[in-house]
Amino acid sequence: MTQPLSIGPHAVVPPVVLAPMAGITNAPFRTLCREFSGGKGLFVSEMITTRALVERNEKTMQLIRFDETEKPRSIQLYGVDPATVGKAVRMIAEEGLADHIDLNFGCPVPKVTRKGGGSALPYKRNLLRAILREAVSGAGDLPVTMKMRKGIDDDHITYLDAGRIAVEEGVTAIALHGRTAAQHYGGTADWSAIARLKEHVPEIPVLGNGDIWSAEDALRMVRETGCDGVVVGRGCLGRPWLFSDLVAAFEGRDDFQRPVLRQVADVMVRHATLLGEWLGDEARGVIDFRKHVAWYLKGFAVGSEMRKRLAITSSLEELRAGLDELDLDQAWPTGADGPRGRTSGNNRVVLPDGWLKDPYDCAGVSEDAELDTSGG
Repeated sequence: MTQPLSIGPHAVVPPVVLAPMAGITNAPFRTLCREFSGGKGLFVSEMITTRALVERNEKTMQLIRFDETEKPRSIQLYGVDPATVGKAVRMIAEEGLADHIDLNFGCPVPKVTRKGGGSALPYKRNLLRAILREAVSGAGDLPVTMKMRKGIDDDHITYLDAGRIAVEEGVTAIALHGRTAAQHYGGTADWSAIARLKEHVPEIPVLGNGDIWSAEDALRMVRETGCDGVVVGRGCLGRPWLFSDLVAAFEGRDDFQRPVLRQVADVMVRHATLLGEWLGDEARGVIDFRKHVAWYLKGFAVGSEMRKRLAITSSLEELRAGLDELDLDQAWPTGADGPRGRTSGNNRVVLPDGWLKDPYDCAGVSEDAELDTSGG
């Protein structure tokens, strides 16, 4: 059993966090995960760009709407300009928009790193420090955490320096994805880096992220690295009940969820329904749900034609009717607990010209690095 995890005044028991994923961890998906967890754990919003928040972009303001049952309310922010990050954090604190702020320094997407943002940013130590200082000072009593990767690539590792800067600037906790930006989501996450970071910054909690596909993986990560908690991303795609398993595992139980297809189908319809209610339009909700279909059906005996049909439905009635044509008594498939989501790796990281010349010079980061995209 791990020690209780504290994120500022918030006790996270068990120490399990839903990773922010753009287009995925919106209020409906967080609701599903929270229901399966029995309200235990921490569930973070999808990534919000600080500039869009400060400008009160309509879509962004919807993304930060929380269900009244969400406590604590966690927002992940992405920004490259210390002043803009500071404004966004102060806005959240002063208007009571959230109870916890997480900062994204893990995004490996080329259109972000090309501008010096995301997982490219911690290489510029002084810029990282300036952003963290503005965020922590602007947050008041709200805890500020950060999520990052090991570095840009194996020749430009930044996580130990970044961890020390975070401690010095008053960050409450750090989550480390055990991959570099160059790896994207390929290969195997380096859990030993999580262990090294924990030894390097004993003052604050360290959360481990990467390749947690099952509750057993989460316990093993804590055991092998000494981390204070786990952050789960791709492992719960099409499988929100993983949070039920995680709670059981950390509480010493082994009553893990192995739903038959009928139960999976019911969750699929509920997910699509929640999306429709959140978006204010059933068809939009079902269309937004389409990306989840393959994840939910992974491993089940469902023909390719039916998979295609389910992935182009545009009403709840159509979705339910298609699912009802399946053999809903199918047991949970062997191997369906394994990797899911993006797995590409060994990418060349696109960086601004001259980015790697000086790890301390902050020149070259522009505001247009703040794009509405995702990752970690």
